[in-house]
Amino acid sequence: MQRWRGYDAAPGGWGRSVVTIGVFDGVHKGHQATIGHAVARARELGVQSVVVTFDPHPAEVVRPGSHPAVLTEPARKAELIEALGVDVLCVVPFTPEFSRLSPEQFVHDILVEHLHAALVVVGGNFRFGHRAAGDVALLERLGKTFGFGVEGAPLVAGGGTVFSSTYIRSCVDAGDVGAAAAALGRPHRVEGVVVRGDQRGRVLGFPTANLLCHRYAAVPADGVYAARLIRRGQPEPLMSAVSVGTNPTFSGRERRVEAYALDFDGDLYGERLALDFVAHLRGQVRYDSIEPLIAQIEQDVARTRSALS
Repeated sequence: MQRWRGYDAAPGGWGRSVVTIGVFDGVHKGHQATIGHAVARARELGVQSVVVTFDPHPAEVVRPGSHPAVLTEPARKAELIEALGVDVLCVVPFTPEFSRLSPEQFVHDILVEHLHAALVVVGGNFRFGHRAAGDVALLERLGKTFGFGVEGAPLVAGGGTVFSSTYIRSCVDAGDVGAAAAALGRPHRVEGVVVRGDQRGRVLGFPTANLLCHRYAAVPADGVYAARLIRRGQPEPLMSAVSVGTNPTFSGRERRVEAYALDFDGDLYGERLALDFVAHLRGQVRYDSIEPLIAQIEQDVARTRSALS
């Protein structure tokens, strides 16, 4: 998959293409259906498939301070999109100037002048241009003017709920990592670099990796989880009991993500790890002494092993 920074990175002599556009945070089942449809149509037409996405999130530029929690960091999102068979990932820098493009300019500059779109595939709720003034109906009218087709991809639902990034964020925020996984088609992942913490886990007999996560990372609600810990270059993930919260037994104030890797004896400091959250085990509890906390952790480890075996 080619990766372009900006649509003006399209090479000279670039031919026709099938384009789909969106933030695609999470690359959830709905996104997969839309992108998959674009890839299939591109192959039928014998042209390239292009996914156009944006960085940073448009909400942060249009409404500073409103950046939503991020389900997939840029590198992870690119990996997931590439796995769907896309030919080109075009990441457009979302600047204040870009946000002021009218829907007509948006279509002319990106889809017509640079990407030479033969077909544009979008979801039924697609909006574009300044103040999100453009909709699918306008895109279809502009397509007739400029010579490209428009096809809508159906929304994907489960259990009566339409899958969306907003819905998945609400699941993660509530600690319902099972529902999030059902909509994503895989466990929700949180990534971070292992930094030194208070090292209380080592004293308790359960040394943990303290992850420093991205400021906008979608971290699940406070509680204890069963997760798979992924290390770069290692073929097999490690079973891990993960605590998210402030360590109430020790009157902690800083919210942390701490992972105890089962059956592992090694140094993880400085490594960048990923945690795939599989099951919510319990909420955070404050204990009056160390002994009941250790007994609870032992139960958490046993439940983690059961959940991931």
